[in-house]
Amino acid sequence: MAAKNTLTTGIAELLILSILNEKDSYGYEIVKIITENSDGLISLSYNTTYAATCKMIENGLISEKNVKVGKKRTRIYFHLEDKGREYYTKLYESYRNMSLGVDKIFSSLRKVSI
Repeated sequence: MAAKNTLTTGIAELLILSILNEKDSYGYEIVKIITENSDGLISLSYNTTYAATCKMIENGLISEKNVKVGKKRTRIYFHLEDKGREYYTKLYESYRNMSLGVDKIFSSLRKVSI
């Protein structure tokens, strides 16, 4: 299980930024979008999402805004800043290159081991 947690933590930032690239969202909504759009294959805990968003706020990649929902309740919505959009583009490109490279390695190893 530790391997899965390491991989999930490693892509949490990328997944959150990809959602915020589309629209401002709040924590539980981000978790729900990731779970639903991956058909349940990827699920981030709210704690993982919270830790990642705090780090990105500190780095100026995203900002947060309290939005009143109903009479008394508020939600914290996250917004992708220009610096975050640039970072997301670079991070996504790095992910795609890494993913393609891993696929090529797995393909070549399967050819050798068969």
